[in-house]
Amino acid sequence: LPPGYARPVILHRAILGSVERMTGVLCEHFGGKWPFWLSPRQCMVVPVSEDAFEYAKYVKETLHARGFHVEANLGDGTLNKKVREAQVAQFNYILVVGKDEEDQMAVNVRARGEKRPIGTKGL
Repeated sequence: LPPGYARPVILHRAILGSVERMTGVLCEHFGGKWPFWLSPRQCMVVPVSEDAFEYAKYVKETLHARGFHVEANLGDGTLNKKVREAQVAQFNYILVVGKDEEDQMAVNVRARGEKRPIGTKGL
């Protein structure tokens, strides 16, 4: 090196660089429609009416205890509005519950991207 110049020192640490790149690749690949195992919004429980609120809470707590990310929409609004909100929020599964499902200890399952409900499944 010529006199008066010093050798530059560059420190580079990329401990999480590969994790950040992989997260970016996953975001681009899935476009917000995360697979079930990775999704922070796995299931939304939607009660048909106020009469089914208690059963909706029970379903939510039961699935949460089994390790799933579950929410319940107990707010005001029609059934169609609640289902549409869950679809827009990209929930993987929408579980509709009412009196019939409560009697059978089951849920009516709708999967993201499917035109029709999958059917009634027992807890």
